[in-house]
Amino acid sequence: MGKMLINQRRGKGSPAFRTPGHRFLCNVEYPPLPSEAMRAQVIGFALDPAHSTPLMLLRAEDGREIYLIAPEGIAINDEVELGVNAAAKIGSVSSLGALPDGTPIFNLELKPRDGGKALRATGSGGTLISHDEETGRVTIKMSTSSKRVLVLSPECRATVGVAAGGGRLDKPFKKAGSKRKMMEARNKYYPIVRGTAMNANEHPHGGKSFGKSSTRARGTPPGKKVGHIAARQTG
Repeated sequence: MGKMLINQRRGKGSPAFRTPGHRFLCNVEYPPLPSEAMRAQVIGFALDPAHSTPLMLLRAEDGREIYLIAPEGIAINDEVELGVNAAAKIGSVSSLGALPDGTPIFNLELKPRDGGKALRATGSGGTLISHDEETGRVTIKMSTSSKRVLVLSPECRATVGVAAGGGRLDKPFKKAGSKRKMMEARNKYYPIVRGTAMNANEHPHGGKSFGKSSTRARGTPPGKKVGHIAARQTG
């Protein structure tokens, strides 16, 4: 009897394919901030399996402790500002409308109060290019592309600086075991085995000889729907 394909098992949702949220430290997003700038002190750093970037723990003036993505160059006991009109210093969180042109930013909100959605990976960042005097909207240049820009509301918030951990991918894993431990931390499927390397009962492409077309129709049953789906041509 044949086995279920890996995408069928993933769709069923067994524990092997679920996000291990019980191991994650916290949900890193911007809390509600006051209109006036509030000072906060960096009291520690943390590594979270859910994030590639190190996290910094802040203690605000009102006693709250907040986890945020750490910028490059921040240190323990440094002071930052949190607020809609916070100053443009490394690690401070402010609204885009209050930041001057040319400010480097990361952990950017795409909509006001969404908590931060873009430029969160290690070493990522963008540059605030300009403010539109008529509409008030702000133009952001992304570091991931020389041509890509975003035009956002001035009420969107961002952190000043560049996300910490740049160059993380420059160092090779060297051993498959090291890569496996990283993938296990987030329950990622690893290693990815080719269908042609499997046995005939494990995959439609398995067996001694491939010997058949890899093109599949759009309405093919799930157990056979692998390969080139509804392809006009192959090769």
